[in-house]
Amino acid sequence: MADLIVSFQEIGMEDVAKVGGKNASLGEMFQKLIPLKINIPDGFAVTADAYRLFVQHNQIGEAIHDHLKQLDLKDFSNLNSVSSSIKKLFLKGTFPDELIEEIEGAYLKLCEANEREVDVAVRSSATAEDLPGASFAGLHESFLNIQGEKKLLEGVRSCFASLYNARAIKYRHDRGFDKHEIALSVGVQLMVRADLACSGVTFSIDPESGFSNAVLITGCWGLGENIVQGAVIPDEYLVFKPSLEKGKKSIISKKIGSKTKTMIYEKKGGVVNLDTPKEKQEAFVLDEKEIETLGKWAVQIEKHYQMPMDIEWAKDGNSGELFIVQARPETVHADKDPYVLKEYSLTEKGELLSSGYAIGNGITAGKVKILHSPAEADLLEKGDILLTEITNPDWDPVMKKAGAIITAKGGRTSHAAIVAREVGALAIVGAEGALEKLKNGDLVTVDNSSGKIGKVYAGKLKWKTQKHNFKGLKLPKTQPMFILADPEKAFNLSFFPNQGVGLMRMEFVVNGSIKVHPMALVHFDELEDLEEKAQIETLCKGYSDKQEYFVDNLSQAVGTIAAAFYPKDVILRMSDFKTNEYAHLLGGGQFETAEENPMLGFRGASRYDHERYREGFALECQAVKRVREDMGLENLKVMIPFCRTPEEGKKVITLMKKLGLEQGKNGLEIYVMAEIPSNVILAEEFAQIFDGFSIGSNDLTQLTLGVDRDSEVLSDLFDENNPAVKWMIAEVIRKAKAAGKKIGLCGQAPSDNPAFAQFLIEEGIDSISFNSDALLKGIENMIEAEGNGK
Repeated sequence: MADLIVSFQEIGMEDVAKVGGKNASLGEMFQKLIPLKINIPDGFAVTADAYRLFVQHNQIGEAIHDHLKQLDLKDFSNLNSVSSSIKKLFLKGTFPDELIEEIEGAYLKLCEANEREVDVAVRSSATAEDLPGASFAGLHESFLNIQGEKKLLEGVRSCFASLYNARAIKYRHDRGFDKHEIALSVGVQLMVRADLACSGVTFSIDPESGFSNAVLITGCWGLGENIVQGAVIPDEYLVFKPSLEKGKKSIISKKIGSKTKTMIYEKKGGVVNLDTPKEKQEAFVLDEKEIETLGKWAVQIEKHYQMPMDIEWAKDGNSGELFIVQARPETVHADKDPYVLKEYSLTEKGELLSSGYAIGNGITAGKVKILHSPAEADLLEKGDILLTEITNPDWDPVMKKAGAIITAKGGRTSHAAIVAREVGALAIVGAEGALEKLKNGDLVTVDNSSGKIGKVYAGKLKWKTQKHNFKGLKLPKTQPMFILADPEKAFNLSFFPNQGVGLMRMEFVVNGSIKVHPMALVHFDELEDLEEKAQIETLCKGYSDKQEYFVDNLSQAVGTIAAAFYPKDVILRMSDFKTNEYAHLLGGGQFETAEENPMLGFRGASRYDHERYREGFALECQAVKRVREDMGLENLKVMIPFCRTPEEGKKVITLMKKLGLEQGKNGLEIYVMAEIPSNVILAEEFAQIFDGFSIGSNDLTQLTLGVDRDSEVLSDLFDENNPAVKWMIAEVIRKAKAAGKKIGLCGQAPSDNPAFAQFLIEEGIDSISFNSDALLKGIENMIEAEGNGK
């Protein structure tokens, strides 16, 4: 006799045909992962044979077949009516006595084991779902907070019926599953009281870029359906696997989400969605220990299944324990060729209208079409930019028709995000305020080319597309490295051929993310501008210590880039704002004085041990120390800009040691920019102080020729190929090599001009760093130059 009910401890991944992908995975985890101290709630599966028995008992098999034969397979015009007719057959059906007895018996056994009438989650598990390449995300029904035998049977029957949801019929057709026999199992699992705590979704890789060394965890208050449905913007945490394995601080990024809704139990059964109190919206749902626990579990689950995984977790508000309630294969990057990449970039600027989390890499343009439900699908023309509040699986056919999708709510693990990735559509989720800022018929450009943040611009902007195939590409002996500022792009760029980051610009992070002058945080109580003081207060919300706001945000940004390229070198240039640039930061006007020529003024190394900035530099060093020591990212090196004299260099090295950054300790290397003629003339002395040089060709050219590169009148004179400039470069390379020190160059010239690349390589440069859009051309020039030098 066929098994109608099986407990989780009786099933594993070999039982997909019997209990579906979801239940097979739950059984596998229950048996194999509980011994690893990963908490999995107990439960049982109503098998596919039980489903077939239900169909046979109610004699509806032939009727189902007849209804499906009537389906319009061209336009699917009658999809909803066919679905409705089939589901009615199930909902009117009755259970055979033997199935009632088995389901109720298994439920009562769960109650006895827990010494109470338990509440359970009732989830559909189709026999073809959760397989690599097909997520079946949200196509079938799930019911939460089900208590008592009668409600359990109702839930099971509704799950059976959901095999013929309109969205499920269409999905199976698109994927070719309708040509195979399909059945539905139902998982009955003890509810974790996440309604009293929190829950969320974890990916064992970064789901957007496919970067495999990071775990992405999202979380919200209450039940996790709000994340899956995209009803809230959740918290996001990134955990770096190598740091986790070394027992270091592994959280490289924490972003708070608005979490405006909290789904909880309703007293009479089922669930209700309530507004989240403001203080909870502004609080993280997990502490650092819990984040790292979920990170460790994700790594263990991934190792067990030997593939990237999409995992649902929940925290029990009564016991405080964390649980894994579901795990399925990650379906997007499973078959992706890591060597083939497309690169998109806007070639003109436009007015920014909205932004959110970018899903998919690309740029497109079209007219905005605001839809409030899938029933309005006929209003959407192919290529329109679909704008709505949230999506659910009923939107799937509509999403495939859209040029791009924008949702006002949701995070990177929401239904809209998962489906968009699976069908290769562009999407921006969590674009708060988009429904107010964008109007029907607006022509807009959706730009998802810049990492994690997607942007919506007014009008149709111009862009360019490049396809790259890195397979078999050999790197030159001279190291090609990145010039990089934006941590949001780091994971994507890590897939390009490279030897690390030769220049990370700290200013980008301070200007774009932190926005506050560090001295204004140190001396917050002394700020005179009350309006700026209020703005700083808002930015620092959640930080009891204003200085920690700077250190935390800078260390997360630097840590993300160091993690993306680990274990390759990432060289961070300490701050190199000029006084006029520092003055534009919030609170900066009070701490900077106007200078006639800021380029040659109070900048770089001169600031670090000066009373007007010493405390600000201490914050920079704290952030670096946190990344290197706490996070364990010892591939991070630092570089000192605009160091005019060897004496100034010695002062900075001494100060850094006092601040906990000791040269040589744990492999810490400190480089100096070679961008002032004195750096070249006194290179032997600088070589005794620093571990290496990085030639800043722009400033060195300006200061050698006495030319302002921003002057239109003098633009023809600004030229790295000038013999005087080339002599300076050749001389500093010669002196660095003689002293046994590394030397690289950061600049555009080696990608623009093959002859310049040839010159650098002939002189013996160790590395050349490029902006991302110039890297591949630069590598090409380097390989050609090395070939010519044979």
